[in-house]
Parts: sequence; structure tokens; C-alpha cells
Amino acid sequence: MSVEIIIPSPGESVTQVQLARWLVHDGDFVDRDQEVVEIDSDKASFPLAAPESGTIKIAVPEGETIAVGAVIAVITPGAGSRPQDKPALSEVKPVTKPLQSEEKSRQNATPLAKKIMEENKLDSHEVSASFPGKKITRKEIAAFLNRKQSPGPALSPPGSRSESRKKLTTLRLKLAERLVAVKNETAMLTTFNEVNMKAIIRIKEKLNETFKERYGAGIGFMSFFTKAVTIALREFPQVNSMIDGDELITPDYTDIGIAVSAPKGLVVPVIRNAEGMSIPELELKIEELAVRARDNKLTIDEMKGGTFTITNGGVFGSMMSTPILNPPQSAILGMHKIMERPVAIDGQVVIAPMMYVALSYDHRVIDGRESVSFLVRVKEIIEDPVKMLTEGQDPVKL
Repeated sequence: MSVEIIIPSPGESVTQVQLARWLVHDGDFVDRDQEVVEIDSDKASFPLAAPESGTIKIAVPEGETIAVGAVIAVITPGAGSRPQDKPALSEVKPVTKPLQSEEKSRQNATPLAKKIMEENKLDSHEVSASFPGKKITRKEIAAFLNRKQSPGPALSPPGSRSESRKKLTTLRLKLAERLVAVKNETAMLTTFNEVNMKAIIRIKEKLNETFKERYGAGIGFMSFFTKAVTIALREFPQVNSMIDGDELITPDYTDIGIAVSAPKGLVVPVIRNAEGMSIPELELKIEELAVRARDNKLTIDEMKGGTFTITNGGVFGSMMSTPILNPPQSAILGMHKIMERPVAIDGQVVIAPMMYVALSYDHRVIDGRESVSFLVRVKEIIEDPVKMLTEGQDPVKL
């Protein structure tokens, strides 16, 4: 008896989704619980697995917008095997390189990078070849995955006037709608400051290997800023507030959204009760959410809510920007690229690693004094991170 693959409801109020990509071919034999298709909703992307083993008959092509509850494929159960000449897309393996070259490539990667490559079944030689002469860290792997999942368009010959056209994903359409709404429905302003990153860099260099050995991950700048933000939000709770009709909601907790660039667009997974987490706990959680975002594995619950958001344009080289609010939140912190430049310290001009930071905020909720004071407090904490790390304890034990 045939088994139907039906579009489930991805969340409350969602009635339509877009069929983003089939992971198998029509007529393939699929295993039970094998992921066969990726679905885009206006809140998240998620895969659907085969409910039964058998031969799949695809009923809806890629790119179609379909209603929740619609049948997109039918599986005919029974014994069988995948055709040797047309393997399922998810089964295609990279070409195996010579063992000596593979081992050399692995030696040029950090322990965390090796772990991520193993989890994602990546060819370490292929990753290393994409970054010649560089040590492979999680940043290189993130760039490699993003490049593979979002390849650039083929270049046309000089003088060509051709163009490509493709349907916007449901997620991208919803994102566009929300961004326009923010500009029209809030009184958004941005205040700027700059942070001397010398102390953070020094701690990172001194403790990074110890953290890797103990926790399986190095120290990243995002975890420091997340910790600093949770401390500053306790002192300026108005920045953690949001409008609901004619009421102002001020949570006594801090759920921090971390903006992540995923293959299908920007997503913002949320760290719940970040105020109670240590630097290592924050680092591991941020790493977990970032990997899940790149793999389109985030659930809708992981992106719901949030009281404050942090975004880091510096990973793409941005020196300064004005981040847009993530409604219904009232503030968002933008991090940027660290650049060495001359600054005046104690009456002397010195070269220091500086980062511009930006706080966009809803002026209906947050006054200028609070926004500026909040950003100054974040700057103070980052420039004197030992207090943030230790609180009277050995920083390695945090």
C-alpha cells in the first residue's frame, strides 16, 4: 500500500510553504527516515524524511508554493535498491584523495575544525585546497559550507546581456516584509561607539588552547559580547523591553538572538536565559546554533522570542553599519571588523585593535540617555573583560 508524504504545519498561522529542493530523484529507492526534501516556510527551513522505505514518486516540482496538508510525493513500499547509475543526491560522496595528502590536510586543521568536518562528512583535502596556506578553523569551514550550499552564478561572456530569474523563497519574502515594517512602524535610531579589543584579544590568545582542551571549542568574540550584553541589560532593563499594544513588557530574563547568515537567508536563533550562562557555555551554544543554521536544521522553537539581538557584520568585513531591529524587540547590537588604527591613550598616540559598535533602538521605548549609557557600559565591560570572566574566580573554571 502506498504511503503519502504530506506537508506538516510548521507553526501557528502558517498555511503555505515552498518546496525548496528535492534531495532525491523521482523513482529512487529511499530508506525510512531518510531526508528526501527541504521545505521553506516564512519562519524556517526544514527537511522532511521518508515515512517508509520504498520507491518514491515525486508529485510536486521544486519551487512550487503549496498548502499545508498537501501531498508532495508517494512512496511505494517494498524491497529494492538505489539504481547504480543514478544515486540519490544525498548519497553523492566527494572523491577520496590519497591517504598521505588527506592526513596532511587534517594536521593543518584545529581539533574543533576536524570535529566539524567529521560531523558534516567533509573531505579535509578539499577544504584545505579552498584555503591554501591557511590553518583550517571553524571560520574557514563555515565559509566552505556557505560556498558549497550557495554557489555563485556562472559568469556570462563579456558583452552578454543575459539575466537569470528565480522565485524568491518564502523565508526571503517574509524577511523583506518584516524589514519594511520595522522602518515604517518604529522610531529607529542608531548610536555608535568604539571598543579597544586589545584586552579581549590578549585573553583569547592566552586561554584559547586551554578552553579548546577543556570544552572542545575556542573562545570567540561573540560569546564575550553576549556576556557583556546580559550584564548591561540588567543595569538598563528598558533596553530589554518591548511594546505590546498599549503596554510595555520588560522581561526579567535575557533571551539573546544571534543573527546568523544561513544558505536560505538571515536567521536568528535564540539563546534562552543567557544571563545565567558562562563564557564557555555561551561559546558552545553559539557554535551549536551556527552549525545548525548553516545545515538548515534549526527548529521554529529555536528562533521564537528573543528580547535582544546581536549581529556581527565584521565576519564579512563590514567596518560600520546601522543594524535593523528584530521586531518586536526594541534594540539590536551590531559588531564590526577589528581594525588596527591610531588612537589616543593616556595622552599618547598608539596603534590599537579597534572595533566600531552600533546600537539601533526604538526611540518609542528607549531614550537617548539609556541607549548611549547602555552602549558605553558594553564598551567598559569588553575593555575590562577580566571582571566579566572571573567574578572572583579562576577564568578557566568559568
